[in-house]
Amino acid sequence: MPIKVLSSLDAARIQWYHFKAIIVAGMGLFTDAYDLFCIAPVMKMISHVYYNGDSINTAVLSTSYAIALLGTATGQLVFGYLGDRVGRRRVYGLCLIIMILSSFGCGFSVCTTRRSCVMVSLGFFRFILGLGIGGDYPLSATIMSEFANKRTRGAFIAAVFSMQGLGILVSSAVTMAVCVVFKISGGGGLEVPDEADLAWRLILMIGALPAALTFYWRMLMPETARYTALVENNIVQAAKDMQRVMSISHISDEATTEPSPPPPLPPPSYKLFSRRFLRLHGRDLFAASVNWFLVDVVFYTSNHSPLPNLQSLLRKTFFIHQRKRLRCSLRSGETRSHHRRLLYHSWLLVHSLLHRQDRWYWLKHEHSNKGFMVLYGLVFFFCNFGPNTTTFIIPAELFPARFRSTCHGISGAAGKLGAIVGTVGFLWATKKIDGNAINHGYPDVNRMRVAFLILGGVCIAGIFVTYFFTKETMGRSLEENEHEQSNNDESEDEPQIVDGQSSESTLLQTR
Repeated sequence: MPIKVLSSLDAARIQWYHFKAIIVAGMGLFTDAYDLFCIAPVMKMISHVYYNGDSINTAVLSTSYAIALLGTATGQLVFGYLGDRVGRRRVYGLCLIIMILSSFGCGFSVCTTRRSCVMVSLGFFRFILGLGIGGDYPLSATIMSEFANKRTRGAFIAAVFSMQGLGILVSSAVTMAVCVVFKISGGGGLEVPDEADLAWRLILMIGALPAALTFYWRMLMPETARYTALVENNIVQAAKDMQRVMSISHISDEATTEPSPPPPLPPPSYKLFSRRFLRLHGRDLFAASVNWFLVDVVFYTSNHSPLPNLQSLLRKTFFIHQRKRLRCSLRSGETRSHHRRLLYHSWLLVHSLLHRQDRWYWLKHEHSNKGFMVLYGLVFFFCNFGPNTTTFIIPAELFPARFRSTCHGISGAAGKLGAIVGTVGFLWATKKIDGNAINHGYPDVNRMRVAFLILGGVCIAGIFVTYFFTKETMGRSLEENEHEQSNNDESEDEPQIVDGQSSESTLLQTR
């Protein structure tokens, strides 16, 4: 029969520990978003302090955006792999410590007079910060998926991811509050107070607070039952851990069984990136990685698009947009919405909106901002409602326990490469050139229109990948998803029958 503690988790009623796990795991995503998205206004402040109010060179600006994203991609690969080798809980705490220390490091960037020294120091600590942020992505998603029941698993993972929207919201609120306190104005030609150099450092250091506040609770979380039972092969300890934090029935026999020396289990029948792994999970990893790459191209391009003449309207609509973002992230994980169908139709909507946004950008430049801003907000809404949330959910549900964190990290790293393409590529592709002078603040209108058309093409690619390669994961246990893939694999290059039982799928059978 199947392992009782896992089947009990799948059927468990919603209880307080689920919400506690959402908050503890979600605060990591909150911190991630705060740190990643506060850099744009911080760079604006740095330009006033160290560049005499002139726009920062495109190369320096794009590097400052890309350095943390590159660190994030690296962290997703490294810590995602360690999460499967060492354990979710241990690596989870390490990522949090890195984020706390590097946030303070960003604020204490050396030098106060030489801008080159400041930018190099800030870039170094931003890369280290990205490592911690990157590790938090696969671990938060994996831990939440392995704690949740199968009926509301998607909604719980989406609730964790929705904290990203709250982090962006708080990032902007903190930035505006600090600017008010230090009497810093964004208007051109105004004298910048000496305290402005302290202000941007303070904004970056505040990012350490939410991570520090949740460190104690994160260390109290037990290892997930699926990792303990399926990877460490300690079913008794898995049952005890879950009984300690949750009210789960029908596992008392497993929890009270004396841990007699178990017979040695056969080694896994296939390894990461082996031929059998690629046959079973290669298509899934391809779909998850490519979809995440494509959505981050669109999402980060929109977040960092140079639209200075829209700043007043953006400030008015930002809080409304982020509140909608929180709601749509939660709704996209609800059980009545199939993940694959939601992803597919959201790609269609975002493509259609970007096509119309291309036309409205020209009208905005010539006439009015209102129509463009409506489409600008709708692109954000549907990008979050479907692709941005489901690309976070699906990898956490699709892969076997011993590869889950690694594959989620690979998918997320592909996404961050897309973010680098979106931010850096968009800055260079749309900059306005007047003769021999480059205006770094205002993009070229025709280039912006071409960029919107390219983003529409990115959405078409997302539609194609979703329709032909993405599988549905909703409504089934994590083990059922793996078992179905194993059953569909008819040809094998490696032995999968050992002592009358198959590999990891049949490790779900216990004495």
